[in-house]
Amino acid sequence: MRAHLLAARLAGTVATSREASLRSYRLFAARDPRVMIGLDPEWTWEQPDLIALMADKCGVSPDPRHVSGPDVIDPERTLAALDAFAARLAEAARNRSPVLLGTGHPHRLIGFYAALADALSAAGCTVLTPAHGHSVDITTRFGLRTYNLDYVRGVALVREPGAWDPGRETGAHTHSPLPVRTVLATAAEVGGPLPELVVGDHGWVCGAGQLGFEAIGLGDTDDPALFVGEAEGRVSVVVPLDDAVRSDYYRPLTRYVLNRACLSQ
Repeated sequence: MRAHLLAARLAGTVATSREASLRSYRLFAARDPRVMIGLDPEWTWEQPDLIALMADKCGVSPDPRHVSGPDVIDPERTLAALDAFAARLAEAARNRSPVLLGTGHPHRLIGFYAALADALSAAGCTVLTPAHGHSVDITTRFGLRTYNLDYVRGVALVREPGAWDPGRETGAHTHSPLPVRTVLATAAEVGGPLPELVVGDHGWVCGAGQLGFEAIGLGDTDDPALFVGEAEGRVSVVVPLDDAVRSDYYRPLTRYVLNRACLSQ
């Protein structure tokens, strides 16, 4: 697995640039909602604090004078987090916990999460799909846009305006926490069940964790909110990796996680 992480550039030298990561850290320190993605930190996080945190959690350079070039993720940190991620899935399967899965990277990660949904369902977990078809208004760089919530193979995503095609395995890239807030509010309004574990990325993880739901997921070096959430105890596990490589590069991760969780079918 370590060799695959490096060969696929899921870890090691990744496509995410140092410039992009530092920009995210600056915006997070300024509490810009675009990078807070639903988290409301309890602690004060300045850019040097975030660089130190991301060096510890991901293995990026701890040197604030390093300001350009590709970012680096330590594959050993990725492997350790994958093991913790798998252990939490195994616990959910043993307890037959209701689970919610959602992604802001449907083009890349729908297959990864869908395989987890299938395995958890086979183990007796209820894979939740509340608020199917509901609309969510999300502020984008193009202004306020209305998106539609859909589920593909048990995984929540949002579709762009005019792209409503239920079941199609593509959707919009989003960091927003509004979809998970809508899903959880709808589940509560209809009397549950509510998830005992939320699995995903971006706003799905931070938005759920901020509301007190246990959440685990994947995070890139320019996604400091997930790692801050983990540091402050509102996110249980974050796996550091490049979250935007080719979708087939995540298949070995799927097998690895399911094997570690004893959920292989």
